[in-house]
Amino acid sequence: MSILQILIISIVQGITEWLPVSSSAHVLLAASYFGYEGRDELLINAVANFGTVASMLIYFRKEIGEAIVGVFALPGALGAKRELSPGERLAMNLLASLPLTILGLAIARLYIPDSVNEAVRSVQGVAIPLIGFGILLGLADIYGAKTRTINDMPPWHAVLIGAVQVIAAVLPGTSRSGITMTTARALGYSRPDAAKFGMLVGAPVLTAVGLYMIAEFYFGSEVGTVTVTAGEAIAIGVGSALSGLVAIYILMALVRRMSFLPFVAYRILLGIALLTMMPIPMVA
Repeated sequence: MSILQILIISIVQGITEWLPVSSSAHVLLAASYFGYEGRDELLINAVANFGTVASMLIYFRKEIGEAIVGVFALPGALGAKRELSPGERLAMNLLASLPLTILGLAIARLYIPDSVNEAVRSVQGVAIPLIGFGILLGLADIYGAKTRTINDMPPWHAVLIGAVQVIAAVLPGTSRSGITMTTARALGYSRPDAAKFGMLVGAPVLTAVGLYMIAEFYFGSEVGTVTVTAGEAIAIGVGSALSGLVAIYILMALVRRMSFLPFVAYRILLGIALLTMMPIPMVA
C-alpha cells in the first residue's frame, strides 16, 4: 500500500464519518478503487473506525468526562428525584440509547442474508440511500424546529436517535451520523445539538463495529492473503483520527452558522454520479 493510498483512505474515512454524507459509501468506493477486499477491507474499516472514534473522544472530551462522572452520580440523582445535571442527563440518554440499538444490530446481523448485504454494497445499493436519506435530511432541517437542546432531551428521544443507526448499518449509503442528525432535527433539536448528540451516540456503535470487524478478520469466513501490513493499518488509524478531528471542527463551525443543505446537495449529486456510472443493460 502506497503512502498516497493510506492518505486517501484515512482522510476519506475521517472526514466522511462525522459529516452526514456516508463514510461507508466513500470508504467502500475507495477500497474498491484500490482493489482491497475481503480481509484487507475488514482490517482497513476496523482501524479507520477506531481512529474516528478517537477523534470524537478528543473533541468532546469535556462532555464525555462529565458523562462518565454522571454515570456514577445518576442513581443518587434519580433516587433523590432532583434535577439532573447536564452530565447526568447525557449519561442517562447515552445509556438509554444502547439496548434497542444493540438489539437491532444483532437482529440485522443474524437474519439479513448475505445476498442482501452484497446487494446493498453495490453501486446502486449505495447511491439510492445517499439520495433518499439526503432528501430526508434536507426536509428535517428545513421544517424541524430549533428549540430543543441536549440538556432537556427525554430518554425516548435518545432511544429513537440511537436506534435509527441500525438503518445505516444495513444500508451503507445512509450515513450513520446523517440519519441520527436527521432524526434529531426532526425532533426539534438545534443544529449544533443535533450534530453533537449524533456523534456522541455513535461512539459505542462505531467501537462495537470496529471490534466486530476485528473478530471477523481473525475468526470469520473471509479468506485470502492479507496485504495490508501492521504499520499501514496503524497509519490509517492515525490518519483517520486526525482527519476526523478536522472534520468535527468544520462541521460544528458550519452548523452554528448555516444549514445542512450543502451536505444534502453533495449527497444528491454524488448519488446521481454513482448511478450514471452503472452499466446500462443491453436489450437483445
